Amino acid sequence: MAHAAVTAPRPLGRKSTTREPIIQESETYESDGPEGSEPEATRRDAGVAESARANRGWWDRNADEYQVEHGTFLGDDRFVWGPEGLDEVEAELLGPPEELKGKDVLEIGAGAAQCSRWLTAQGARPVALDLSHRQLQHALRIGGSFPLVCADAGALPFADGSFDLACSAYGALPFVAEPRLVLREVRRVLRPGGRFVFSVTHPIRWAFPDEPGPEGLSVASSYFDRTPYVEQDEEGRAVYVEHHRTVGDRVRDIVAAGFRLVDLVEPEWPSWNTAEWGGWSPLRGNLIPGTAIFVAERD
Repeated sequence: MAHAAVTAPRPLGRKSTTREPIIQESETYESDGPEGSEPEATRRDAGVAESARANRGWWDRNADEYQVEHGTFLGDDRFVWGPEGLDEVEAELLGPPEELKGKDVLEIGAGAAQCSRWLTAQGARPVALDLSHRQLQHALRIGGSFPLVCADAGALPFADGSFDLACSAYGALPFVAEPRLVLREVRRVLRPGGRFVFSVTHPIRWAFPDEPGPEGLSVASSYFDRTPYVEQDEEGRAVYVEHHRTVGDRVRDIVAAGFRLVDLVEPEWPSWNTAEWGGWSPLRGNLIPGTAIFVAERD
């Protein structure tokens, strides 16, 4: 899951396991609130601008911890679609690896650009885009010969028809208030016949607590409640936002943006994966889906 993403609504108070930053530099990042305070978790409306500002700041502040905590699982040059560990090598959702050679590919919400590194190894020409400058610094740290672009997925800085394929492993779509803006932008920059594959938290997970153990197996809220999950500081400013869409919402968003949905993949939890990642775990993964992968094409 080489991307800018975490989990669905999650418990607060989690402390960093990072002993020291992976990247040493003088720049500092704005904190979530007054020293020692934890943000408040709530459900409230959050628009396009507020969501983008909050999530850019969150990822800039938490990129180091994210890469330390999940870097081993993600690898430097793997293409993993989600915490279950479904790999593009076996999934071939973008197409057979041998057919990726020479293709222009846009990775959205690239994080440290692990997926783009894998695509490069297949002979593709990827561009890795992320909202977070700090995440892209980790992409620079690991290295690669492809372009890195810091930009909002709702306003892609590319000409029409620039790419053959686009992909996003938990990047951008869970965090934007208007997903159709992103989908329309992706369609715009794709060439006719282009494919966009993106993974998000499976919508059913929003009805359950974000806990990996038995406490995460009982329905706690309405699946149909689309009110965003927001973490805010003491002044009410959002510092993290996730947006819920039902499966039907996602399908309608895809079609309204001019795509044709060709597949919806719900990865099963494999026996080899014993890891816990936020609310994902073998216990939950064997009972309910954790990830939804949408495969769409523009005609």
